Amino acid sequence: MQIDQSLVPLDLLPAIRRMWEVSAAKIDSIDRTMDRSKGAPVHTVAGRYQPRGWTDWTQGFEFGSAVLQFDATGDQRFLDLAIGRIRTDMPTHITHFGVHDHGFNQVSTYGNLRRLTEEGRIPKDPWQQDYIDLALRCSGAVQAHRWTDLGNGEGFIHSFNGPHSLFVDTMRTLRALALAHQLGHVMKGEGDEVVSLLGRLLAHARTTARYVVFYGEGRDIYDLPGRTAHEAIFNVTNGAFRCVGTQQGYSGFSTWMRGLAWAICGFAEMLEFTQGREAREFEAFGGKAAAIAMMERAAEATCEFYIAHTGLDGIPYWDTGAPGLRDLGDLYARPADPANDSEPVDSSAATIAAQGLLRFGAWREARGGDGKRYRQAGLTVLKTLLEAPYLSVDPHHQGLVLHSQYHRPNGWDYVPPGRKIPFGEATMWGDYHMRELALYVQRLAENGPYVTFFGP
Repeated sequence: MQIDQSLVPLDLLPAIRRMWEVSAAKIDSIDRTMDRSKGAPVHTVAGRYQPRGWTDWTQGFEFGSAVLQFDATGDQRFLDLAIGRIRTDMPTHITHFGVHDHGFNQVSTYGNLRRLTEEGRIPKDPWQQDYIDLALRCSGAVQAHRWTDLGNGEGFIHSFNGPHSLFVDTMRTLRALALAHQLGHVMKGEGDEVVSLLGRLLAHARTTARYVVFYGEGRDIYDLPGRTAHEAIFNVTNGAFRCVGTQQGYSGFSTWMRGLAWAICGFAEMLEFTQGREAREFEAFGGKAAAIAMMERAAEATCEFYIAHTGLDGIPYWDTGAPGLRDLGDLYARPADPANDSEPVDSSAATIAAQGLLRFGAWREARGGDGKRYRQAGLTVLKTLLEAPYLSVDPHHQGLVLHSQYHRPNGWDYVPPGRKIPFGEATMWGDYHMRELALYVQRLAENGPYVTFFGP
Protein backbone atom coordinates (compact mmCIF):
# COMPACT_ATOMS: atom_id res chain seq x y z
CA MET A 1 0.00 0.00 0.00
CA GLN A 2 1.14 3.51 -0.76
CA ILE A 3 0.13 5.30 2.43
CA ASP A 4 -0.97 8.90 2.03
CA GLN A 5 0.79 10.66 4.89
CA SER A 6 -0.97 13.99 4.35
CA LEU A 7 -4.61 12.90 4.66
CA VAL A 8 -6.66 14.13 7.62
CA PRO A 9 -10.26 13.15 8.42
CA LEU A 10 -11.57 16.57 7.44
CA ASP A 11 -10.30 16.02 3.89
CA LEU A 12 -12.70 13.11 3.51
CA LEU A 13 -15.77 14.74 5.01
CA PRO A 14 -17.33 15.98 1.72
CA ALA A 15 -17.03 12.50 0.18
CA ILE A 16 -18.39 10.90 3.36
CA ARG A 17 -21.44 13.16 3.25
CA ARG A 18 -22.00 12.26 -0.39
CA MET A 19 -21.76 8.59 0.59
CA TRP A 20 -24.55 9.02 3.16
CA GLU A 21 -26.75 10.55 0.46
CA VAL A 22 -26.17 7.52 -1.74
CA SER A 23 -26.58 5.16 1.22
CA ALA A 24 -30.04 6.45 2.15
CA ALA A 25 -31.63 5.46 -1.15
CA LYS A 26 -30.07 2.00 -1.00
CA ILE A 27 -31.37 1.29 2.51
CA ASP A 28 -34.85 2.35 1.40
CA SER A 29 -34.68 0.21 -1.73
CA ILE A 30 -33.63 -2.94 0.13
CA ASP A 31 -36.28 -2.52 2.80
CA ARG A 32 -38.96 -1.93 0.18
CA THR A 33 -38.14 -4.89 -2.08
CA MET A 34 -36.70 -7.63 0.17
CA ASP A 35 -38.82 -10.77 0.51
CA ARG A 36 -38.10 -11.54 4.17
CA SER A 37 -39.79 -14.94 4.00
CA LYS A 38 -36.70 -16.13 2.09
CA GLY A 39 -34.17 -14.92 4.65
CA ALA A 40 -31.88 -11.98 5.24
CA PRO A 41 -30.16 -10.15 2.38
CA VAL A 42 -26.60 -11.40 1.90
CA HIS A 43 -25.15 -10.26 -1.43
CA THR A 44 -26.22 -8.65 -4.67
CA VAL A 45 -26.89 -10.48 -7.90
CA ALA A 46 -27.01 -8.13 -10.88
CA GLY A 47 -27.40 -5.26 -8.45
CA ARG A 48 -30.26 -6.65 -6.31
CA TYR A 49 -29.80 -8.03 -2.83
CA GLN A 50 -30.57 -11.72 -2.44
CA PRO A 51 -30.62 -14.18 0.48
CA ARG A 52 -28.06 -16.98 0.51
CA GLY A 53 -28.52 -19.65 3.14
CA TRP A 54 -25.42 -20.87 4.95
CA THR A 55 -25.81 -19.42 8.41
CA ASP A 56 -28.14 -16.58 9.35
CA TRP A 57 -25.57 -13.90 10.11
CA THR A 58 -26.35 -10.78 8.03
CA GLN A 59 -29.71 -9.55 9.33
CA GLY A 60 -28.06 -7.32 11.91
CA PHE A 61 -25.99 -5.62 9.23
CA GLU A 62 -29.14 -4.68 7.33
CA PHE A 63 -30.97 -3.09 10.24
CA GLY A 64 -27.78 -1.81 11.82
CA SER A 65 -27.12 0.13 8.61
CA ALA A 66 -30.32 2.09 9.19
CA VAL A 67 -29.21 2.91 12.75
CA LEU A 68 -25.87 4.17 11.43
CA GLN A 69 -27.66 6.22 8.76
CA PHE A 70 -29.61 7.98 11.51
CA ASP A 71 -26.46 8.39 13.60
CA ALA A 72 -24.57 10.11 10.77
CA THR A 73 -27.37 12.23 9.33
CA GLY A 74 -29.99 12.71 12.05
CA ASP A 75 -32.75 11.50 9.72
CA GLN A 76 -35.34 10.19 12.18
CA ARG A 77 -37.12 7.94 9.70
CA PHE A 78 -34.09 5.62 9.55
CA LEU A 79 -34.11 5.24 13.32
CA ASP A 80 -37.84 4.47 13.20
CA LEU A 81 -37.29 1.95 10.42
CA ALA A 82 -34.48 0.26 12.34
CA ILE A 83 -36.36 0.04 15.64
CA GLY A 84 -39.43 -1.42 13.94
CA ARG A 85 -37.42 -4.10 12.14
CA ILE A 86 -35.27 -4.89 15.17
CA ARG A 87 -38.34 -5.45 17.35
CA THR A 88 -39.98 -7.84 14.90
CA ASP A 89 -37.06 -9.62 13.22
CA MET A 90 -34.10 -9.70 15.61
CA PRO A 91 -35.37 -11.54 18.75
CA THR A 92 -34.86 -14.96 17.15
CA HIS A 93 -31.18 -14.12 16.63
CA ILE A 94 -30.62 -13.47 20.33
CA THR A 95 -30.97 -17.15 21.21
CA HIS A 96 -29.60 -18.63 17.99
CA PHE A 97 -27.38 -21.38 19.41
CA GLY A 98 -26.23 -22.56 15.99
CA VAL A 99 -23.96 -19.66 15.03
CA HIS A 100 -20.83 -17.87 16.23
CA ASP A 101 -22.02 -14.55 14.81
CA HIS A 102 -23.76 -12.85 17.74
CA GLY A 103 -21.47 -9.84 17.65
CA PHE A 104 -22.41 -9.28 14.02
CA ASN A 105 -26.16 -9.49 14.52
CA GLN A 106 -26.84 -8.10 17.98
CA VAL A 107 -24.09 -5.53 18.48
CA SER A 108 -24.83 -4.03 15.05
CA THR A 109 -28.46 -3.51 16.12
CA TYR A 110 -29.12 -3.54 19.86
CA GLY A 111 -25.55 -2.47 20.52
CA ASN A 112 -25.76 0.59 18.27
CA LEU A 113 -29.07 1.60 19.88
CA ARG A 114 -27.51 1.27 23.32
CA ARG A 115 -24.52 3.39 22.27
CA LEU A 116 -26.78 6.15 20.95
CA THR A 117 -28.72 6.13 24.21
CA GLU A 118 -25.52 6.41 26.23
CA GLU A 119 -24.37 9.28 24.02
CA GLY A 120 -27.65 11.09 24.62
CA ARG A 121 -28.62 10.92 20.96
CA ILE A 122 -31.93 9.14 21.59
CA PRO A 123 -34.21 9.31 24.65
CA LYS A 124 -33.42 6.94 27.49
CA ASP A 125 -36.68 5.14 28.10
CA PRO A 126 -36.12 2.75 31.05
CA TRP A 127 -38.13 -0.14 29.64
CA GLN A 128 -36.58 0.14 26.18
CA GLN A 129 -33.12 0.31 27.78
CA ASP A 130 -33.82 -2.79 29.87
CA TYR A 131 -35.02 -4.62 26.75
CA ILE A 132 -31.89 -3.67 24.77
CA ASP A 133 -29.58 -4.57 27.65
CA LEU A 134 -31.31 -7.92 28.19
CA ALA A 135 -30.93 -8.74 24.49
CA LEU A 136 -27.21 -7.99 24.65
CA ARG A 137 -26.70 -9.90 27.90
CA CYS A 138 -28.48 -12.99 26.57
CA SER A 139 -26.69 -12.83 23.23
CA GLY A 140 -23.29 -12.70 24.90
CA ALA A 141 -24.12 -15.73 27.02
CA VAL A 142 -25.42 -17.72 24.04
CA GLN A 143 -22.25 -16.88 22.11
CA ALA A 144 -20.06 -17.89 25.06
CA HIS A 145 -21.99 -21.17 25.42
CA ARG A 146 -20.48 -22.40 22.11
CA TRP A 147 -17.39 -23.37 24.03
CA THR A 148 -14.66 -25.91 23.36
CA ASP A 149 -12.59 -26.48 26.50
CA LEU A 150 -8.88 -27.06 25.85
CA GLY A 151 -8.02 -27.44 29.53
CA ASN A 152 -6.08 -25.24 31.95
CA GLY A 153 -8.46 -22.35 31.45
CA GLU A 154 -7.97 -22.28 27.68
CA GLY A 155 -10.56 -22.76 24.95
CA PHE A 156 -12.48 -21.08 22.16
CA ILE A 157 -15.92 -20.26 20.81
CA HIS A 158 -16.37 -22.84 18.10
CA SER A 159 -17.76 -22.13 14.66
CA PHE A 160 -20.87 -23.61 13.10
CA ASN A 161 -18.61 -26.37 11.73
CA GLY A 162 -18.53 -27.96 15.15
CA PRO A 163 -16.55 -28.08 18.40
CA HIS A 164 -13.25 -28.77 16.59
CA SER A 165 -13.35 -25.54 14.57
CA LEU A 166 -12.17 -22.04 15.45
CA PHE A 167 -12.83 -19.31 12.86
CA VAL A 168 -10.82 -16.10 12.66
CA ASP A 169 -14.12 -14.25 12.06
CA THR A 170 -15.09 -14.70 15.69
CA MET A 171 -12.50 -12.16 16.89
CA ARG A 172 -14.90 -9.45 15.67
CA THR A 173 -17.89 -11.06 17.38
CA LEU A 174 -16.23 -11.14 20.81
CA ARG A 175 -17.82 -7.77 21.38
CA ALA A 176 -21.03 -9.64 22.24
CA LEU A 177 -19.24 -11.17 25.25
CA ALA A 178 -17.61 -7.83 26.04
CA LEU A 179 -20.91 -5.98 26.23
CA ALA A 180 -22.58 -8.71 28.27
CA HIS A 181 -19.67 -8.59 30.73
CA GLN A 182 -19.81 -4.80 30.86
CA LEU A 183 -23.52 -5.01 31.65
CA GLY A 184 -22.74 -7.29 34.59
CA HIS A 185 -24.32 -10.43 33.19
CA VAL A 186 -23.82 -13.59 35.22
CA MET A 187 -23.65 -16.72 33.06
CA LYS A 188 -24.22 -20.00 34.87
CA GLY A 189 -23.60 -23.59 33.85
CA GLU A 190 -24.25 -26.99 35.40
CA GLY A 191 -24.59 -26.95 39.16
CA ASP A 192 -24.92 -23.15 39.08
CA GLU A 193 -21.24 -22.81 38.19
CA VAL A 194 -20.55 -19.17 37.33
CA VAL A 195 -18.78 -18.80 34.00
CA SER A 196 -16.87 -15.58 33.42
CA LEU A 197 -17.70 -13.99 30.08
CA LEU A 198 -14.52 -11.93 30.27
CA GLY A 199 -12.54 -15.10 30.94
CA ARG A 200 -13.95 -16.77 27.85
CA LEU A 201 -13.36 -13.63 25.77
CA LEU A 202 -9.70 -13.54 26.78
CA ALA A 203 -9.20 -17.28 26.31
CA HIS A 204 -10.69 -17.13 22.82
CA ALA A 205 -8.49 -14.17 21.91
CA ARG A 206 -5.39 -16.01 23.18
CA THR A 207 -6.24 -19.14 21.21
CA THR A 208 -6.84 -17.09 18.07
CA ALA A 209 -3.60 -15.16 18.52
CA ARG A 210 -1.63 -18.36 19.08
CA TYR A 211 -3.05 -20.66 16.41
CA VAL A 212 -4.66 -18.47 13.74
CA VAL A 213 -2.18 -15.58 13.57
CA PHE A 214 1.36 -16.27 12.35
CA TYR A 215 4.49 -14.40 13.45
CA GLY A 216 7.29 -15.70 11.25
CA GLU A 217 8.54 -18.13 13.89
CA GLY A 218 8.73 -21.24 11.73
CA ARG A 219 5.45 -22.96 12.57
CA ASP A 220 5.43 -24.24 9.01
CA ILE A 221 7.05 -23.26 5.73
CA TYR A 222 4.22 -20.80 5.05
CA ASP A 223 4.70 -18.93 8.33
CA LEU A 224 4.75 -15.35 7.06
CA PRO A 225 4.66 -12.69 9.80
CA GLY A 226 1.12 -11.39 10.26
CA ARG A 227 -0.71 -13.75 7.97
CA THR A 228 -3.82 -15.51 9.25
CA ALA A 229 -5.55 -18.80 8.61
CA HIS A 230 -9.33 -18.85 8.34
CA GLU A 231 -9.73 -21.88 10.58
CA ALA A 232 -7.81 -23.70 13.30
CA ILE A 233 -8.80 -27.32 13.86
CA PHE A 234 -8.43 -29.16 17.17
CA ASN A 235 -8.76 -32.73 18.44
CA VAL A 236 -11.67 -32.32 20.84
CA THR A 237 -10.77 -35.54 22.68
CA ASN A 238 -7.49 -34.24 24.09
CA GLY A 239 -7.59 -30.54 23.11
CA ALA A 240 -4.56 -30.79 20.84
CA PHE A 241 -4.16 -28.42 17.90
CA ARG A 242 -4.10 -30.38 14.65
CA CYS A 243 -3.90 -28.07 11.63
CA VAL A 244 -5.09 -24.92 9.92
CA GLY A 245 -7.79 -24.95 7.28
CA THR A 246 -10.27 -22.74 5.49
CA GLN A 247 -13.88 -22.56 4.39
CA GLN A 248 -13.91 -19.39 2.31
CA GLY A 249 -10.24 -18.91 1.46
CA TYR A 250 -8.08 -20.69 -1.09
CA SER A 251 -6.19 -22.79 1.47
CA GLY A 252 -5.15 -22.94 5.08
CA PHE A 253 -1.64 -21.99 4.01
CA SER A 254 -2.61 -18.78 2.24
CA THR A 255 -4.36 -15.73 3.67
CA TRP A 256 -8.03 -15.15 3.02
CA MET A 257 -8.01 -11.38 3.23
CA ARG A 258 -11.43 -10.90 4.78
CA GLY A 259 -10.36 -13.24 7.56
CA LEU A 260 -7.26 -11.13 8.07
CA ALA A 261 -9.49 -8.05 8.23
CA TRP A 262 -11.70 -9.63 10.91
CA ALA A 263 -8.56 -10.19 12.99
CA ILE A 264 -7.29 -6.63 12.48
CA CYS A 265 -10.59 -5.05 13.49
CA GLY A 266 -11.32 -7.55 16.25
CA PHE A 267 -7.99 -7.25 18.04
CA ALA A 268 -8.02 -3.44 17.72
CA GLU A 269 -11.50 -3.21 19.26
CA MET A 270 -10.63 -5.62 22.07
CA LEU A 271 -7.57 -3.49 22.86
CA GLU A 272 -9.83 -0.45 23.21
CA PHE A 273 -12.24 -2.40 25.41
CA THR A 274 -9.50 -3.91 27.59
CA GLN A 275 -7.72 -0.61 28.05
CA GLY A 276 -10.78 0.92 29.70
CA ARG A 277 -11.43 -1.89 32.18
CA GLU A 278 -10.12 -2.15 35.74
CA ALA A 279 -6.99 -4.25 36.22
CA ARG A 280 -8.65 -6.27 38.98
CA GLU A 281 -11.07 -7.77 36.45
CA PHE A 282 -8.16 -9.53 34.74
CA GLU A 283 -6.34 -10.90 37.78
CA ALA A 284 -7.86 -14.37 37.47
CA PHE A 285 -6.98 -14.58 33.76
CA GLY A 286 -3.29 -13.75 33.65
CA GLY A 287 -3.50 -10.01 34.20
CA LYS A 288 -4.42 -6.98 32.15
CA ALA A 289 -0.87 -6.27 30.96
CA ALA A 290 -0.51 -9.77 29.53
CA ALA A 291 -3.86 -9.48 27.74
CA ILE A 292 -2.88 -6.17 26.18
CA ALA A 293 0.53 -7.47 25.12
CA MET A 294 -1.03 -10.50 23.43
CA MET A 295 -3.60 -8.43 21.56
CA GLU A 296 -1.15 -5.71 20.57
CA ARG A 297 1.25 -8.25 19.10
CA ALA A 298 -1.50 -9.84 17.01
CA ALA A 299 -2.90 -6.46 15.92
CA GLU A 300 0.46 -5.10 14.84
CA ALA A 301 1.40 -8.25 12.93
CA THR A 302 -1.89 -8.43 11.03
CA CYS A 303 -1.93 -4.71 10.26
CA GLU A 304 1.56 -4.92 8.79
CA PHE A 305 0.63 -7.94 6.68
CA TYR A 306 -2.37 -6.09 5.27
CA ILE A 307 -0.32 -3.02 4.38
CA ALA A 308 2.21 -5.23 2.58
CA HIS A 309 -0.36 -7.29 0.67
CA THR A 310 -2.72 -4.85 -1.01
CA GLY A 311 -2.58 -2.77 -4.14
CA LEU A 312 -1.12 0.71 -3.85
CA ASP A 313 -4.63 2.01 -3.15
CA GLY A 314 -5.15 -0.27 -0.13
CA ILE A 315 -7.58 -2.72 -1.74
CA PRO A 316 -6.71 -6.44 -1.48
CA TYR A 317 -7.35 -9.35 -3.75
CA TRP A 318 -9.54 -11.95 -2.08
CA ASP A 319 -6.76 -14.40 -1.08
CA THR A 320 -2.98 -14.14 -1.22
CA GLY A 321 -2.70 -17.68 -2.58
CA ALA A 322 -5.36 -17.47 -5.27
CA PRO A 323 -3.81 -19.23 -8.29
CA GLY A 324 -4.79 -16.63 -10.87
CA LEU A 325 -2.73 -13.96 -9.13
CA ARG A 326 0.33 -15.30 -10.95
CA ASP A 327 -1.13 -13.88 -14.17
CA LEU A 328 -1.32 -10.35 -12.75
CA GLY A 329 2.41 -9.72 -12.43
CA ASP A 330 3.58 -7.39 -9.65
CA LEU A 331 0.08 -6.80 -8.32
CA TYR A 332 1.19 -4.92 -5.19
CA ALA A 333 3.09 -2.32 -7.21
CA ARG A 334 -0.03 -0.73 -8.68
CA PRO A 335 -3.63 -0.06 -7.64
CA ALA A 336 -5.87 -3.10 -7.37
CA ASP A 337 -7.74 -3.93 -10.56
CA PRO A 338 -11.30 -5.20 -10.00
CA ALA A 339 -11.80 -5.42 -13.79
CA ASN A 340 -9.10 -8.07 -14.33
CA ASP A 341 -10.05 -11.52 -15.65
CA SER A 342 -8.00 -13.65 -13.23
CA GLU A 343 -8.90 -13.14 -9.56
CA PRO A 344 -11.37 -10.79 -7.86
CA VAL A 345 -10.55 -8.11 -5.33
CA ASP A 346 -12.52 -8.00 -2.08
CA SER A 347 -13.58 -4.51 -1.11
CA SER A 348 -15.41 -5.84 1.96
CA ALA A 349 -12.05 -6.85 3.43
CA ALA A 350 -10.94 -3.26 2.91
CA THR A 351 -13.95 -1.76 4.69
CA ILE A 352 -13.32 -3.96 7.72
CA ALA A 353 -9.52 -3.65 7.81
CA ALA A 354 -9.55 0.14 7.43
CA GLN A 355 -11.50 0.57 10.66
CA GLY A 356 -9.12 -1.77 12.46
CA LEU A 357 -6.10 0.14 11.16
CA LEU A 358 -7.60 3.42 12.36
CA ARG A 359 -8.52 2.07 15.78
CA PHE A 360 -5.15 0.43 16.32
CA GLY A 361 -3.41 3.65 15.36
CA ALA A 362 -5.63 5.67 17.71
CA TRP A 363 -5.06 3.19 20.55
CA ARG A 364 -1.31 3.37 20.07
CA GLU A 365 -1.28 7.16 20.00
CA ALA A 366 -3.52 7.43 23.07
CA ARG A 367 -0.90 5.47 25.01
CA GLY A 368 1.93 7.67 23.78
CA GLY A 369 3.05 5.29 21.05
CA ASP A 370 3.52 5.62 17.32
CA GLY A 371 0.21 5.00 15.60
CA LYS A 372 0.45 7.37 12.67
CA ARG A 373 1.36 4.65 10.15
CA TYR A 374 -1.82 2.73 10.88
CA ARG A 375 -4.04 5.81 11.08
CA GLN A 376 -2.83 7.06 7.72
CA ALA A 377 -3.18 3.61 6.17
CA GLY A 378 -6.82 3.46 7.31
CA LEU A 379 -7.55 6.90 5.89
CA THR A 380 -5.88 5.92 2.60
CA VAL A 381 -8.16 2.88 2.26
CA LEU A 382 -11.26 4.92 3.03
CA LYS A 383 -10.30 7.53 0.44
CA THR A 384 -10.14 4.79 -2.18
CA LEU A 385 -13.49 3.29 -1.14
CA LEU A 386 -15.24 6.65 -1.37
CA GLU A 387 -14.39 6.94 -5.05
CA ALA A 388 -15.02 5.03 -8.28
CA PRO A 389 -14.89 2.17 -9.02
CA TYR A 390 -15.88 1.19 -5.46
CA LEU A 391 -18.61 3.55 -4.27
CA SER A 392 -21.82 2.61 -6.06
CA VAL A 393 -23.71 5.75 -7.17
CA ASP A 394 -26.05 3.89 -9.55
CA PRO A 395 -29.58 4.35 -8.12
CA HIS A 396 -30.63 1.01 -9.63
CA HIS A 397 -27.88 -0.92 -7.78
CA GLN A 398 -28.75 -1.76 -4.18
CA GLY A 399 -25.14 -2.22 -3.12
CA LEU A 400 -23.09 0.57 -1.57
CA VAL A 401 -19.54 -0.76 -2.07
CA LEU A 402 -18.82 -2.65 -5.27
CA HIS A 403 -16.42 -5.54 -5.91
CA SER A 404 -17.08 -7.38 -2.66
CA GLN A 405 -16.81 -11.17 -2.39
CA TYR A 406 -18.78 -13.74 -0.41
CA HIS A 407 -17.66 -17.32 -1.04
CA ARG A 408 -15.26 -17.66 -3.94
CA PRO A 409 -14.54 -21.42 -3.54
CA ASN A 410 -18.25 -22.27 -3.62
CA GLY A 411 -18.85 -20.03 -6.61
CA TRP A 412 -21.61 -18.11 -4.86
CA ASP A 413 -20.59 -14.70 -6.20
CA TYR A 414 -22.29 -13.40 -9.33
CA VAL A 415 -20.30 -13.38 -12.56
CA PRO A 416 -21.86 -10.99 -15.10
CA PRO A 417 -22.31 -12.11 -18.71
CA GLY A 418 -19.12 -11.68 -20.69
CA ARG A 419 -16.86 -11.78 -17.63
CA LYS A 420 -14.77 -14.59 -16.16
CA ILE A 421 -14.81 -13.67 -12.46
CA PRO A 422 -17.20 -11.90 -10.06
CA PHE A 423 -17.41 -8.19 -10.69
CA GLY A 424 -19.47 -5.20 -9.61
CA GLU A 425 -21.44 -6.68 -6.72
CA ALA A 426 -21.83 -5.89 -3.03
CA THR A 427 -22.27 -7.75 0.27
CA MET A 428 -24.27 -6.78 3.33
CA TRP A 429 -21.22 -6.87 5.62
CA GLY A 430 -19.16 -4.82 3.20
CA ASP A 431 -21.84 -2.14 3.04
CA TYR A 432 -22.42 -2.14 6.80
CA HIS A 433 -18.74 -1.84 7.61
CA MET A 434 -18.36 0.96 5.09
CA ARG A 435 -20.99 2.83 7.09
CA GLU A 436 -19.25 2.04 10.39
CA LEU A 437 -15.96 3.21 8.91
CA ALA A 438 -17.42 6.41 7.49
CA LEU A 439 -19.18 7.23 10.78
CA TYR A 440 -15.94 6.70 12.70
CA VAL A 441 -14.00 9.10 10.48
CA GLN A 442 -16.89 11.57 10.31
CA ARG A 443 -16.88 11.82 14.11
CA LEU A 444 -13.12 12.48 14.02
CA ALA A 445 -13.54 15.16 11.35
CA GLU A 446 -16.34 16.88 13.27
CA ASN A 447 -14.63 16.52 16.68
CA GLY A 448 -17.58 14.43 17.85
CA PRO A 449 -17.56 11.71 20.52
CA TYR A 450 -15.17 8.86 19.77
CA VAL A 451 -17.18 5.85 18.59
CA THR A 452 -16.77 2.50 20.36
CA PHE A 453 -19.12 -0.46 20.52
CA PHE A 454 -19.10 -0.29 24.33
CA GLY A 455 -20.15 3.34 24.52
CA PRO A 456 -18.61 6.57 25.83
